[in-house]
Amino acid sequence: MMDRPIGGRLALLLLLLGHMITALEVPLDPKLLEGLPQPPTITHQSPKEYIVDPRENIVIHCEAKGKPHPSFSWTRNGTHFDIDKDPKVTMKPHSGTLVIDISGGEKADAYEGVYQCTAHNQLGSALSNHIVIRQSRSPLWSKERFSPIVAQEGQSLILHCRPPAGLPPPIVFWMDNNFQRLPQSRRVSQGLNGDLYFSNVLMEDSRNNYICYARFPHTQTIQQKQPITVHVIDHKPVDERAPVFLVPSGSLSSQMVLRGEVLELECIADGLPTPTVSWTKLSGEIPGRRASLMNFNKTLRISDVSEADAGEYRCTARNRLGSVHHTFGVSVKAAPYWISAPRNLVLAPLETGVITCRARGHPKPHIHWFMNGLPIEDAPKDPSRKVEDDSIIFSEVQTGSSAVYQCNASNQHGYLLANAFVNVLAEPPRVLTAPNKVYQVIENRPALLECLSFGSPVPAVTWFKDSSSMLEGEPYVFHKNGTLEIHVSQAVNRGKYTCVARNNLGISENHVYLEVKEPTRILRPPEYRVVQRNRDVVFECKVKHDPSLIPSTSWLRDGGELPEDDRFRAHLDSLTITGVIESDAGTYTCVTNTSLDQDSASARLTVVEAPPTPIYGQPDAPTDLELTDPGARSVQLTWTPGDEHNSAIKKFLIQYEDGLHQSGVWLNLTEVPGTKTTAHLKLSPYVHYSFRVLALNGVGYSRPSTPSRQYRTDPAAPDENPSEVKGHGTEHNNLVITWKPLTGLQANGPGLQYTVLWRQQGVEKDWSSVSVANVSRFVVSGTPTFVPYEVMVQAQNALGPGPKPAVVIGHSGEDFPSAAPGLVQVVVVNSTLAEVHWEHVPPRSVRGRLQGYKVHYQRERSLHRHNSHHGEQRSESFGPNRTRGKLPDLHPFSVYSLHVRAFNSRGEGPASAPQRFETPEGVPGVPSFFRVSASDLDSLTLEWAPPHERNGRLTGYTLRYQTVNSSHDLGLLDEMDLPSNQSSVTLHNLHHSTRYKFYFSAKTQQGSGPALTEEAVTILHRAPAIAPAFGNVSSSVSEDGALISWEYWGPEKHLYVEYIIDNSDEDWHTEKVNGSQFHVLKGLKEGLSYKVRVVAGGREDERSLRRSEELLVTLPAMVSPQVDIATQGWFIGLMSAIALLILILLIVCFIKRNKGGKYPVKEKEDAHGDPEIQPMKEDDITFGEYR
Repeated sequence: MMDRPIGGRLALLLLLLGHMITALEVPLDPKLLEGLPQPPTITHQSPKEYIVDPRENIVIHCEAKGKPHPSFSWTRNGTHFDIDKDPKVTMKPHSGTLVIDISGGEKADAYEGVYQCTAHNQLGSALSNHIVIRQSRSPLWSKERFSPIVAQEGQSLILHCRPPAGLPPPIVFWMDNNFQRLPQSRRVSQGLNGDLYFSNVLMEDSRNNYICYARFPHTQTIQQKQPITVHVIDHKPVDERAPVFLVPSGSLSSQMVLRGEVLELECIADGLPTPTVSWTKLSGEIPGRRASLMNFNKTLRISDVSEADAGEYRCTARNRLGSVHHTFGVSVKAAPYWISAPRNLVLAPLETGVITCRARGHPKPHIHWFMNGLPIEDAPKDPSRKVEDDSIIFSEVQTGSSAVYQCNASNQHGYLLANAFVNVLAEPPRVLTAPNKVYQVIENRPALLECLSFGSPVPAVTWFKDSSSMLEGEPYVFHKNGTLEIHVSQAVNRGKYTCVARNNLGISENHVYLEVKEPTRILRPPEYRVVQRNRDVVFECKVKHDPSLIPSTSWLRDGGELPEDDRFRAHLDSLTITGVIESDAGTYTCVTNTSLDQDSASARLTVVEAPPTPIYGQPDAPTDLELTDPGARSVQLTWTPGDEHNSAIKKFLIQYEDGLHQSGVWLNLTEVPGTKTTAHLKLSPYVHYSFRVLALNGVGYSRPSTPSRQYRTDPAAPDENPSEVKGHGTEHNNLVITWKPLTGLQANGPGLQYTVLWRQQGVEKDWSSVSVANVSRFVVSGTPTFVPYEVMVQAQNALGPGPKPAVVIGHSGEDFPSAAPGLVQVVVVNSTLAEVHWEHVPPRSVRGRLQGYKVHYQRERSLHRHNSHHGEQRSESFGPNRTRGKLPDLHPFSVYSLHVRAFNSRGEGPASAPQRFETPEGVPGVPSFFRVSASDLDSLTLEWAPPHERNGRLTGYTLRYQTVNSSHDLGLLDEMDLPSNQSSVTLHNLHHSTRYKFYFSAKTQQGSGPALTEEAVTILHRAPAIAPAFGNVSSSVSEDGALISWEYWGPEKHLYVEYIIDNSDEDWHTEKVNGSQFHVLKGLKEGLSYKVRVVAGGREDERSLRRSEELLVTLPAMVSPQVDIATQGWFIGLMSAIALLILILLIVCFIKRNKGGKYPVKEKEDAHGDPEIQPMKEDDITFGEYR
């Protein structure tokens, strides 16, 4: 009996110790997992209740991870399921998923049962849930015939559905034979059981097609019941009646629901008139968010039920004749649910840990433990393991104690099964965060630097910055997972951070970098604008951002995107809207984003109507200014507004002129809203005020009003003292006191003077003083060098002094530092970087405020005999707290000298003793030149000169080269090394007529320098003369123009086609060719001959051009279309003259005939009749056609 309390206390102690050990999950980094053993973990499995479609293969999922990869086995109905004995059952490779093939006609119900998967490797076994496989069922409706139902109008009626039981249960609904849903209402509705309830029937309810349908969701099949016929008669009137419940029966009933499920309570009443139904909870309130009333308030539905939903619910049905109640007693039970599911535990040898399995339920669940699938009481004994109810405590675990533990929490309503492994590992630390990761953060925002690590025991993580000691305290926050947090990032937080993970097996470190960026800010936001219709408007949006971030600016209107309209033009720092219309009115927002932050600003656009004639205008000037209620420092001003010109006055601006101090200058005094015409003005003493008023509307300001009469205020002592008082020295023995003088308006009276007071801080008790006028500085001479002084400046005038001034601390002048930095040493880091170290100068020798140190250095000479020139003197400045600094961009293989000086605001002090140092060799610069000096059929000769900057002793040259084909594809790269004393080389056995690309670089012992490139082509034929590398130049003429084609093997990349009219003196016309070997000349004139040639080379250097032979291209003349003579001008003129002549002859004949005379024409007429009806002669064909 005495052992039990001690054991309990011991268990509690071990439990507390276990909570102190961080449960370490093995990370899923594939590279890390390759070397770490891990017990199995179930990653995917089928649901506990698995209803399968009999028309499809059965797939039961079971996936797991582990190292080594787990193997799988199954049980069915509690016994081993040997899949090898059933050819229809297969297991997926590298998986435990079962596939049962029933496509050959096998029955799915033959495989119904309870399945469980086991994943196991040499470290343990993990179990899946019990997966219950059942076949979905959609049984047929039993065949039955229904006699017509006869109901008296006003009576209640129930049409029963009673669908066949399916798996899962079917969804029931009522329709007619046209598949139209039957209308439902407060009077007619479907119950939860699928029956159709009529609180009272009407004559309109008569029909012969009440059909109940059942839809089985798993197989997507629908079955229907035989139609039911209902006849409603009205033989005798039915009396009205109080409500009576059709469902449920009686006044009390009880219902149990499980936690997390849906509670549905139903009350359907009979009554005439139709009753209404309401719900209340007698033992509390119905939950508002989770509860809903359905089916015309006849069903109360509560989703996600909790224990608080237990109690008594009452439904009430009432009409004007009475009411009826029913009370439901609802109890809430619960299947087990997790409070704390067991978690995997990774322990180092001899460590302590706890696996906890906490679940709730109603009734309270029982906890059962298993190890590798066996009840824990049947598992091998382990002295380091102890079971305490819902916990397993591990103490001083040993290597080889790895296993998978299962926790089963169950009650009569269900169960929970969870796997948690204990993995005993001894692993040195590993930092998982990517090395050299760069974190970017906006200034004044928090920064989180990760240091994710893994190890067993759990590593301890520490942080370092640059080369400083371990970080601790403010402003740093250290998280348990190794993350370093800086609450408010500043520029000083930039730099390199190192995280170090340690345990007793080793150490691992990683470097990350923090960059602190300036915030993005809108300096000039858009402003409110009132714009007339059809005018343009511009919104500005000037942005300031960190130079290293790229901002993007977008515009929104009323929170949405801008319309797709060309009138909206967004620029880098503005938005322009042209031709504003009424729909453009709204709020415009400028949003500026970078990859780290954003800023936004908004302004409203108001569009006013633009009249056909300028009706809107600036307001007229206010009139009738009057001053009333005079005071020593105040007066009241009233005025009369001018005409608004159809745009309401927004505000009035009141200005004043000081006739005593600034005559003719008008200054703004105050603004008042446009609805006011009176302002109470606060004034200053000793001012001769005149006032005027301007009005502002949507168009602009009015002209100023006529000034008011002058109002003079009496003088007074000053109300304030000069601002910006400072004390500083310009020489080593003086103190210069400066201030910003008062304006005439601030003087408050005549005789303005300044009393300047000073005393040495901590040394002098009495103040020295002097009075001055019309100045803003005073020099105190004979002061000690750089000592603090207390300084005051007080204003006074003829009426007295101003208020007591504030004391300002200043310093007398500085002198040059008197001492040089000591112990100057140089550490050469590499060929271009050196680091200088020095000691601080004594504080007394600074003789001022130390600004820092300057390192002056100069390249004296190169260590190479060919480069001995001196370099210019350079300097680097460092802060006052620095004792070392780096000198960048040095020349390799050189001798440098340097000295260090301290400096203050006066200047630099004496120099330290000069130091000399040498930089080691580096890689050389580019060769002075590199060119192809000669080419042949199968060889090329190359020439070069050494680099100007050798940066060391040249050890040789590297030449690499490769072929380049006509499509610019590169061939294999050849490489050869050349001695340093060689300046040319000839490459033999090259391909003829082939382009080569060369890369040439010099090298020292430190490596190769940058390369020069060059391209050249071996020649096609050996010939002394340089000829164009053109061939097969030809032409063809079509409707599109003249097609010129050629072949070209030369090195030049730029080709042109030139042409000129044959035998003309004009200049050649040039058209550029875009990388092809043909070109179409368009716009040539028909019937002309052109000389054409192809040119290669740059147009800038005429001597480098290569031209093909000239080609003569002749364009055929266009065949002229046949001219219709009847449309030619000369022909029309001739015919008109002939017609006029004939008309004259006819007139003459007519006159003679009237006289009775005979004339030849008359005789011819008599002989031949009317000439107009005579046949045409061949000689007159043309004339006849014209007529």
